[in-house]
Amino acid sequence: MAGTAIVCIQNRCLQRSRCRLLIIPERQEFIPAKTRITYQNKKVIVNRRTHVRSTATNTHDRRGSPPSDTSRHTLPQDSLAYALRQAACLVADVLEGANLTDSYETMLRLNPTWADSTRGAVRDLTWSTLREFGRGDAVLRQYLHKPLPVYLHALLLVALYRLEQRPAQSHTLVDQAVEAAAAEVPALKGVINGVLRNVLRDPMKLEGWRNEDLCARHAYPEWWIERVRRAHPKDWEAILQAGNLHPPMSLRVNIRRTTTEEVLAALEKTGISARTLENGAVLLAHPVAVTRLPGFAEGEVSVQDAGAQWAAQWLGAVDGERVLDACAAPGGKSAHLLELADIKLTALELDPTRASRVRANLDRLGLDACVRVADCRRLSTWWDGKPFDRILADVPCSASGVVRRHPDIKWLRRNEDIPRFAAQQAEILDALWQTLAPGGTMLYVTCSVFDEENRRQIDAFLARHTDAETHAIEASDARSLPPTADHDGFYYARLRKLR
Repeated sequence: MAGTAIVCIQNRCLQRSRCRLLIIPERQEFIPAKTRITYQNKKVIVNRRTHVRSTATNTHDRRGSPPSDTSRHTLPQDSLAYALRQAACLVADVLEGANLTDSYETMLRLNPTWADSTRGAVRDLTWSTLREFGRGDAVLRQYLHKPLPVYLHALLLVALYRLEQRPAQSHTLVDQAVEAAAAEVPALKGVINGVLRNVLRDPMKLEGWRNEDLCARHAYPEWWIERVRRAHPKDWEAILQAGNLHPPMSLRVNIRRTTTEEVLAALEKTGISARTLENGAVLLAHPVAVTRLPGFAEGEVSVQDAGAQWAAQWLGAVDGERVLDACAAPGGKSAHLLELADIKLTALELDPTRASRVRANLDRLGLDACVRVADCRRLSTWWDGKPFDRILADVPCSASGVVRRHPDIKWLRRNEDIPRFAAQQAEILDALWQTLAPGGTMLYVTCSVFDEENRRQIDAFLARHTDAETHAIEASDARSLPPTADHDGFYYARLRKLR
C-alpha cells in the first residue's frame, strides 16, 4: 500500500547506505533510491511503500502477505528466518523515512495471532539493529558496491547485528537469513549468502572499519555526537553509551490504591525482581510484559520511566489547585498528578488519537480530568481566561534523551530540526505563561540532552519575561538528568511568575 510522507534529509550514515541526492531550490534532500517523487504546491512529496505485512492474507500490497506462487515460500512463525524477515521489513520502512513505532503497531494489528515469543524476537531484532545502525552500515559499505533493494539492505543490517551478538550461531544465522531473503526476493538470495560469508571470513576487518568511523564507533550521526559533546563536555561519551543500552522498565505506584511495600511484595511473589529508586519509582531488574505485572489491570501500578516520575513531584501541586498539563499524551504525568493530589486538571493534546490514549490511561486508573484536543499555543480555542496555579509544560522536543526507546530517531532526525523544536518550545512557553496566575509555578520539561532545547531555552525565556524567575529544584536552578541504566534523559526547570 503506498504511503505519502514529506521527504526528509537523512543523516550522513543513512545517506551512504541507500539514498540519492535530490537538488531542490534552497535545499538538498536525501531520499531512498528509486523512490517515486511528485510535486504538490511546490513541495516535494515522497510516495514510499511500506514493507510491513500481514501473514493473514494472500494479497501482496506490501501490507499483505506475498502471493502464493512457486517463487516464494512461507516461513514458520517460530523460525529465526521469520523473525529476521519481519524485522527487516520494519528496518526497511525506517530506511525509507517511516516512524518505527507506527510501523510496528501496524504490523501487530495485521498479525494478531503472533505468539509473545514472535513479537519479542521481532521487536528485539528491529530495535537493536537500529540502535547499532552505524556499525552495520560501516561494514556494508565495504561489501556493497551497488544499491540493493531496500528490504535486502535492511535484512543484511539485521543479520549483521545478530551475527555480532551470537557469533557461535553464525552458520545457522546465514542459512536463516538466506531463507528470509528467498521469501521476498528469491533471485537475490545469493547476495545475502555471499555478503555474510565474506563477513565471516575475516571478522577482524569489521572492528577496524568500525573503529575508523566516528558514526560507527558511537552508533550516532556525527552532528548528534557533536551536539552532545558541546552540551556535556565531561560525560558526553557516557550519555551516548547510555542511549545505546536496552531501556529500563520502571513502575509508578498509585498511592491512592496501594503502597510501594505492597507492590514490591507482590512482584517478589510473582518472581519479578525489583528495587525502589530515590523518587519512589520501582525499577524492575528485567522488563516484563504488563500482563505479568500484579496490580496493573487494577490500576495499582503503571509503567513509567523513573526519570519522568520527577515531573509531578517537582511541580508540587496541592489539593484544590487548578493545574494544566499542556502536552499531555500519553497521560502518565497527568495520572501521576491526580494520584498525588485532589486537583482540577486540564489535559491538552494536539492529536486526537493521542488524546484518546490520555483518556484511556485515566480511565484505567479511575481518575478524572478535562481532556481536550487543542493546540496549547492557540489560547482562544481552549482557555476560559481563568488562570492556572500550576502548569506542566512537557514540550515537544528532539526526544534525544529517550532515543534507546525510539532508535529510529537517531537516523531520521536532522541537525536542522533542533532549532525548529526550540522555536516551537519558545512559542509554547510564551503562550502558557499568559495563563499562569501571579505566584504560580510552571515546570518546563524535555526528554532532550541538547542544550538548545534546555538551558539555552530557559535563559532566553527569562530574558524575554521580566516577571519570571527560576524556582530552585533541590538547590539547583534546573535539573539535567542525563540517561543512565536506571532512567531516560530529561531536563527540568521550575519557573515562578512574580506578578
